Amino acid sequence: MAEVDEAIKKIASHKGVVGTIVVNAEGIPIRTSMDNSTTVHYAGLIHQLTAKARSCVRDFDPADDLTFLRIRSKKHEILVAPDKEFFLIVVQNPSTAAS
Repeated sequence: MAEVDEAIKKIASHKGVVGTIVVNAEGIPIRTSMDNSTTVHYAGLIHQLTAKARSCVRDFDPADDLTFLRIRSKKHEILVAPDKEFFLIVVQNPSTAAS
């Protein structure tokens, strides 16, 4: 677990990162650097979106799988790294991260 904590700290230290969330396969937040209501909101919505994106990828090719999802809006950029048991959500400010 020390390796996981170290990796999350390294990601969180990047310029523009607003917060990080680690979510289990059921969409329940396990670790977060954001407040509780924001964490629950992001975890629920991103869990659904990730499941749908994974389903689309598998519809194209059943042997393939989703490895990364990037969503960019005017306000935030959301990076999702899904795995079998967990997935990592990173929320960042794209204008700060780019500079």
